[in-house]
Parts: sequence; structure tokens; C-alpha cells
Amino acid sequence: MAPGEVVAPGEVMVRTGAEVAASTGFALLRGRRVGVLANPSSLVRGGRQGCQRLHLVDALRAAGIAPARLFGPEHGLWATAQDLIAVDGGLDPVFSLDVATLYGRSEGSLHPTPAALEGLDGLVVDLQDVGARYYTYAATLCFALHAAAARGVELIVLDRPNPLGGEVVEGNHVEPGYRSFVGFFDLPQRHGLTLGEVAWLYAHEHGLKHALRVVPCDGWDPGAPMDEQDWGPAGSPWYAPSPNMPTVATAVVYPGLCLVEGTRLSEGRGTTRPFELVGAPWLDARAFADAIEAEGIPGLHARPMRFEPAFQKFAGTVCGGVALDVTDRARFPSVRAGLAVLRAARRLAPDHFAWRTETYEFVSDRLAIDLLMGGTRARLALEQDAPLDVVCADFADAELAFARRARPNLLYARAAGPLASSRAPMPLDATV
Repeated sequence: MAPGEVVAPGEVMVRTGAEVAASTGFALLRGRRVGVLANPSSLVRGGRQGCQRLHLVDALRAAGIAPARLFGPEHGLWATAQDLIAVDGGLDPVFSLDVATLYGRSEGSLHPTPAALEGLDGLVVDLQDVGARYYTYAATLCFALHAAAARGVELIVLDRPNPLGGEVVEGNHVEPGYRSFVGFFDLPQRHGLTLGEVAWLYAHEHGLKHALRVVPCDGWDPGAPMDEQDWGPAGSPWYAPSPNMPTVATAVVYPGLCLVEGTRLSEGRGTTRPFELVGAPWLDARAFADAIEAEGIPGLHARPMRFEPAFQKFAGTVCGGVALDVTDRARFPSVRAGLAVLRAARRLAPDHFAWRTETYEFVSDRLAIDLLMGGTRARLALEQDAPLDVVCADFADAELAFARRARPNLLYARAAGPLASSRAPMPLDATV
């Protein structure tokens, strides 16, 4: 098969929006001057049974469409930068195209400039999201939608499946005073939407649907979460969308274990299992594992572990901690698990445990943990040594309110399910 030629419909169980568009020769982009917001996960399968993978830019060029400009999200076009590290724009040596950074040295850099959009009539977005509100690609997309709409540029999202599936939500509200790059929009921590659905909901609530087009995935079942490799024998394969999201297992724990970023604990960055390893030099690994086990988190096993991060927190220092093994993804409440980990660490070592106080995602006047949780309530409850049910007491109402908001803007049908209790994640399609 020729470069850029994609497998025929029916040969692949799940096709991304990029692959759906490629199957038409990217007809919707012909005759247009477009920019592309992408990273290394922006792959299009081709060849027999989809064994070849082209970057979207190469697939566009093979179809006779020449992108005019590229845009890089957090971590950059090639996802080489670690978290919180500014990325410069400039000429990309692989594609020989100018790259406009959307994660620079100031909060203003998060938004495309008029100069970067000059001369474009379309901005194509193809990024793999991980289904968590802190993961910043959704914020980047929605900031780009505002900028594109103001310039008369259509934003075209080539959608990708949510690796966590699309039938469950878990978490709380983002209060207005705690909106940030890791909580720009009132979504639960685990929101159950694809990136295209987030964009569609956001556009609906902000009067921007006229400027947005979403190319949905084909064949994706929101009730079938991704396994460690793909969505079935011929499903869409996983490619790490950022440096510390190496596997699907990472994405499964991320909605809750990202909360560790708001503390002095290591969240396992600088190891081969980020967010699955948590610890600090002053923690007793055995006691920490036992304390987490005592919280009774469904589908989670915490085992004692010692690890040495290669960079970031405690680089070069051996930490006592835990390895977090998800034994039942269908029952595992990630956000509750993350809060249980923080509660256990604080109770075991109250003289050492501390919240992160440095500037976090361009915000210096509020704690990182409050930005991640969308307010102060959970932190204050943890500081008062409240039971986990009290720490998570606002989840049920927030989950139900979000399910009601999201339902009219879903792009993929969800199967009907019962209303979950506040101790378990909420089905996105829950009825009242």
C-alpha cells in the first residue's frame, strides 16, 4: 500500500477521527490552509491491517495537503519536555515547518496568538487525551477554540477514544475561584468524555459551536475501556501522549494519583511507573501499604516498594513507598484512591507530610492541591483527619450534576445503567 493509504472500513475495530478523515483522503481539508495541533500520539494507521503508523502531518502530506503551521501543546510537538517545563517554538527539524508553542513561559502562552493563526482558515487538533480534568490537552483545545473563533478559523477535532471508557464519572466540581490550566472547566476529575466531547460540551456552554467541527471515532464502544495495548485485536494502539503517561495502566490511576503532585511526596516521576509508585524517604513502606489497604479501596492492592527517582522530587534518593496495582478496573475509584493515599501518608508522618507551595501551572496564590481538587474542601477535611467518606462527601452531587449537563452533548451512545452510590463512580448516563 502507498504511504498514507489506510486500511478499509471493517478491517479495524476502532478508527480514530484522524483515520476516519484519512479514509476520505482528508476531503474536509482540501483547498484549505490549515494548521495542525499535534504531538507524537497523533498517529494514523495504514498498510495491511493497520501495521504502519504515520504521523498525521505525514499522512496529510501523502494525501496532498500541506499544513501551513504546527502547534505544540504542553510537553511540545514531540513530547520531549517534562511537566512544568516551558517549550519554545521555532522551526521543527522533522517537518521543516514553523511550530507555535502553546506552553511557554507565561500564562498568556497557553493561547494561540493572532500572528500564529494569521492566514489559516482551519486548525486541526489530534491529541490523545487520558480522561482526567488535570490533563492539559483539553484546556489547550478549548483555549484554541476561543482564539480560532475570534479570527474566523474553524477548529477541527479529530477525536480519539477515552482510554478509561466513557460510561463512568468520578469527582467533584471546580469552584469558580479555583479555575486554572489543570481545572479550566467544571468537569469531574474522571469525566468519561472524549476530547471531542469535551470540546463539544464546552462549545455548547460558551456559544462556540459555530466554530467547531468534530470528526468522531468509528467503532468505539464507550463501555469497553482500553486494555494495556489496544481496543481489541485490530483496535487503536496506545502511544504515550506525554513523557509520564507511558501505559494505559498509568492513565487508569492518573485521575486520583495526580493529586500527589500537590504534595511533597514523589508521584513516581523519574521512574518507569509514574503515578503507580508513590513515596518519600521518610515513609515506612510496609506501614504505608498497610494504611492504604485499610482504607478498603475496591479494585486496588497497595504493596510495599522502595524506589529511586531519576529526576524531580527526591532525585537520586531512595524512597519508601508503595506500588499501586489495580486488580479490578471496573470497580476501581481512582480519585477516592488518590485521596486515600494522601490521607494515609499524612497520618503516618504528620511531621514530614506537607503540601506543595511553589508556583504551579502559573498560579502562585493558591495551593496546587486546591487547584487540582477545584477548591479547599478536600484539603481541609484531610487536615482535620476526617474519614475518607467525609473527604469525598461532595462527589455524588457533582457527578450527578455533570451527568445531566453532559448527556445532551454526547457524541457516542452510552448504555443505560443504574444510579451508583456516592461511594462508587457515577455512570455518565445515570437517570434520576
